[in-house]
Amino acid sequence: MRLTMIGTGYVGLVTGVCFANTGNEVVCFDVDQKKIDLLNKGGCPIYEPGLTEMMAKNVEAGRLVFTTDSAKAYRDAEMVFICVGTPTGANGDTDMKYVWAAADDIGRVIKAAGPGAEPKVVVVKSTVPVGTTHAVRERIKKIVGNLPFSVADNPEFLKEGAAINDFLKPDRVVVGVDDERTGGLMRELYEPFVRQGHPIYVMDVLSAEMVKYASNNFLATKISFINEMANLCEAYGADIARVREGMCADKRIGNQFLYPGLGYGGSCFPKDTLACIMMGRQRDIPTQLSQAVHDVNQRQRKRFYDKIEQHFAGEGGLNGKTIAFWGMAFKPNTDDIREAPAIDMMKWARAAGAKVRAFDPVAAENVEKENPGAFEISDGLYETCRGASALVIATDWDEYKQPDFQKMKALLASPVIFDGRNLYKTEHMERAGFVYYSVGRAPVGTAAAKQHA
Repeated sequence: MRLTMIGTGYVGLVTGVCFANTGNEVVCFDVDQKKIDLLNKGGCPIYEPGLTEMMAKNVEAGRLVFTTDSAKAYRDAEMVFICVGTPTGANGDTDMKYVWAAADDIGRVIKAAGPGAEPKVVVVKSTVPVGTTHAVRERIKKIVGNLPFSVADNPEFLKEGAAINDFLKPDRVVVGVDDERTGGLMRELYEPFVRQGHPIYVMDVLSAEMVKYASNNFLATKISFINEMANLCEAYGADIARVREGMCADKRIGNQFLYPGLGYGGSCFPKDTLACIMMGRQRDIPTQLSQAVHDVNQRQRKRFYDKIEQHFAGEGGLNGKTIAFWGMAFKPNTDDIREAPAIDMMKWARAAGAKVRAFDPVAAENVEKENPGAFEISDGLYETCRGASALVIATDWDEYKQPDFQKMKALLASPVIFDGRNLYKTEHMERAGFVYYSVGRAPVGTAAAKQHA
């Protein structure tokens, strides 16, 4: 099929590359000339394992093209996918301006093509509030009149860091349509990805839009729940690792997204939880659980940061001290720092007078771009620790999981670790001579034990 992706962000680029990889002719359109220039030179604006290599293969095969020319992008497309951002505005509501702009562009192209053109399918792949796809349809109708086209909603379920595999081998494909023809075309497009027996659910548009929000909101709920239980464990002396082990043996509960830590971040869970709250407010439906999930999540990172300030309270606070951070991305295997707990904690430490030095395998460039000169960006794992009063582990990259503890201890000015991802066993850290704080477990080490008591 001939496909066009509007937007070369995370969703648009991964979707376009994966569709091209199954033989479709794909044009990726963006108004950002610098981004398109980078893509045409073989570069990639996002970090996603395997994406650059797959992109290069399909560009070389002639199946994948990047352009800022809207006429070139839309003219021959059978399907046009809206993959633009839907960020959260200052008031917490979803900002729809990019979706509306894309709909207007599509409408003008359909109108210019005239009545003899093949009807296009406009697919909303951006995560949008329920009712948006039909609003896109009505917006285009105002421009094109009676010229034929159809709409569909096709939510994405991509995990950053595993997006290629998620697209090529999806748990499920969800499609919302208003007519059988559009449903048939969407089934045909996705058939190569579900040959292992995973389902394609073709449903009404409104339900398809809601599936994405319900899924992400539920996963966010699991994360906030386990963090709330971890905080209770700390207060009463229980061990969240043991508690989790006992919980997850129940098949009704499972073991996914039940790891205590600093809370969720990134571009999906925070935005989608707030969108559910917004949708409830607009229809006067209380969303108390969603609000609580969001509130618990936002408090979690601050609660952990407070441990740092409390530890140094007897030493005059953080002013003048160097605090090292391992990890700045919101999760491993991505360079995404949106809503990353590490960034908040680094800013708080800096505001308290500390010097912040940080290392992340791939997110450093984005951090410096967003916060020029605010932090010392280190290019080495151990170099980050040199002379620091404490190390904060904020992202669970694999290379942090089995470090040389004696080397770390020798480099740190004081052997203090605040582990926001529970990477290490408390008994091991105590034997190694560290003061060690984690999540949902009692701290170890002389100073920590004294404070906890």
